[in-house]
Amino acid sequence: MALVLYAANTNKNAFKTLIAAEYSSVDVKLIENFEMGVTNKTPEFLKMNPIGKVPVLETPDGAIFESNAIARYVTRLKADNPLYGSSLIEYGHIEQWIDFATLEVDANIMRWFLPRLGFPAYPYIAPAEESAIAALKRALEALNTHLASNTYLVGHSVTLADIVLTCNLTLGYSRVMTKSFTSAFPHVERYFWTMVNQPNFSKVLGEIKQTESVIPIQKKPAQPKELKAKPEPKKEAKKDAPKPEEDDIEEAPKPKAKNSLDLLPPSTMVLDDWKRLYSNTKSNFREVAIKGFWDMYDPEGYSLWFCDYKYNEENMVSFVTMNKVGGFLQRMDLARKYAFGKMLIIGSEPPFKLKGVWLFRGQEIPPFVMEECYDMELFEWTKVDLSDEAQKERVNQMIEDQEPFEGEELLDAKCFK
Repeated sequence: MALVLYAANTNKNAFKTLIAAEYSSVDVKLIENFEMGVTNKTPEFLKMNPIGKVPVLETPDGAIFESNAIARYVTRLKADNPLYGSSLIEYGHIEQWIDFATLEVDANIMRWFLPRLGFPAYPYIAPAEESAIAALKRALEALNTHLASNTYLVGHSVTLADIVLTCNLTLGYSRVMTKSFTSAFPHVERYFWTMVNQPNFSKVLGEIKQTESVIPIQKKPAQPKELKAKPEPKKEAKKDAPKPEEDDIEEAPKPKAKNSLDLLPPSTMVLDDWKRLYSNTKSNFREVAIKGFWDMYDPEGYSLWFCDYKYNEENMVSFVTMNKVGGFLQRMDLARKYAFGKMLIIGSEPPFKLKGVWLFRGQEIPPFVMEECYDMELFEWTKVDLSDEAQKERVNQMIEDQEPFEGEELLDAKCFK
């Protein structure tokens, strides 16, 4: 009996499962006549995945959603499948690269690609795009270094990690990653074209062509203004009838509402001055930068907050934990004008702890940050009590990346400025 995959035949996330099925000799069929926005809104589909996301795999034992989970399931249907490596360490490395392909490659390609399509849910913001491209370049540089001495991600044959990464790269190559962009990563280029031309890949993907230009920024067409019906000519005009020319006068656009933080009384602290001091201080950090911070600090105009991650027991993989912090800081871009932060990844072995200190404009954490950055709710937030010298010293240590911190080594420290 064939397993049924609910997805369009152009869905890159469905390709992962279909390619894995080819390598594993598992019978997986795409459902016929799938229509995004219709099929995935039916009651039958929503029973399989209540939020309506695709792909979904229908099996005799129940449905599975999330593309990586589906690909893993199909791979494990075959005992001792080489797609999962030949040892425990290879299995670990495969999972490592699947996370990398998802969090570092796919996430940043999508942050580059989706806002250019003009959807309201993904507004185009130039600085955010620059951040996504920079993060993608960092990921590809790391990948390029690894592939300089490796044909495949793990071992000496194709694994599930290669399948997931290649499918994620396919969208980038076909829509935003031009030759001038990818030429900086020659080993990634060699790897990608080798993968997509493997028989089991090409059977599913077809012919892949690299885009010659980045997809242009598209704007959804504005809804046409509703035209006022002109009144029928009347023999006798009413006294209060508007003058004809008034019908054509458009109401002046209302001024854009300011951010509530911009309406606060002026502060003696200039945030950019502090960020500049922090960045330029290379020695005597405690005497120069830390002292300068407290000299600048305006307790009326700014507030300091400690944050502690609620689920540190989940932080078992250093690579994934650091990516978690990196993603959080990227999503905080919207607060860059109003905030400064330091995030510490603490511990020499798992589980790793995430702690931070943040400087925000105003006396509360800005409401728009709490609303827009979903990561905020993953942390406990405590306002710094400036009358407590121990808390002030803790702020100093976190800004300074003091090690050991609270008796433990630092795995990494990241700054938001």
